[in-house]
Amino acid sequence: MASRLNPYLSFDGDARQALEFYKEVFGGELSLHTFGDFGGTAGGAEADQIMHGMLETPTGFTLMGADTPPGMEFKSGSNFSVSLSGDDDAELRGYWEKLSADGAVSVPLEKQMWGDVFGMCTDKFGVPWMVDIGEPQS
Repeated sequence: MASRLNPYLSFDGDARQALEFYKEVFGGELSLHTFGDFGGTAGGAEADQIMHGMLETPTGFTLMGADTPPGMEFKSGSNFSVSLSGDDDAELRGYWEKLSADGAVSVPLEKQMWGDVFGMCTDKFGVPWMVDIGEPQS
């Protein structure tokens, strides 16, 4: 899979409704995964919140989003990141090194519970980035 760059939106508990709305607007295929799907919570209402959602439209748009994880503060007005994802480890690690240099790393680039290598940083200009490196698809 080629690397892709797209917006990643954060929500305060209403990611499912928002992403379903965007699907109505743009069409396409919507995939939603909850915190409970990955064992990220001990149950309760948070288990049904969206850990990762992705809308891919027939026109080539990709929009990703999620509810703010338990324990993290939702910040209205700064509820977006730019997402870089793909399976080219060297390419994406190179982007990570450059983006995180002189910036702030909030989640180190390392293997996560869903199997991908993932990290979050804010570059030296204040732009938030997410980098996700998946396994190459055969």
